[in-house]
Amino acid sequence: QVTLVESGGGLVQAGGSLTLSCVADGNLFSIVVAKWFRQAPGKPREPVATITSRGATNYADSVKGRFTISKDTKNTVNLQMNSLKPEDTAVYYCNAQGRTTDWTDWASWGQGTQVTVSS
Repeated sequence: QVTLVESGGGLVQAGGSLTLSCVADGNLFSIVVAKWFRQAPGKPREPVATITSRGATNYADSVKGRFTISKDTKNTVNLQMNSLKPEDTAVYYCNAQGRTTDWTDWASWGQGTQVTVSS
């Protein structure tokens, strides 16, 4: 079993920056794809950024040029968020899937971390 734990959320003024981290813990062999989602109050959860094991990335139009997703280590995926706007306020969730050391597939969601951007 693989669990995901996010950290790095907080309160920041508009124009500021935050870095979110997602750490995978367990019998992890690999992360095949990792994604960050966010959910604002009263709105559906939406994808923000994706990274594959080969390093290919994809971003929602609303964050292109401001957010960067990266894999720092075998089990850590980060989301660097710059030029933050009040509309970026949401709970951010990490989602990932891959293979365990038993060569079975795994997929998990993190518990979420709150990002609040004040105007």
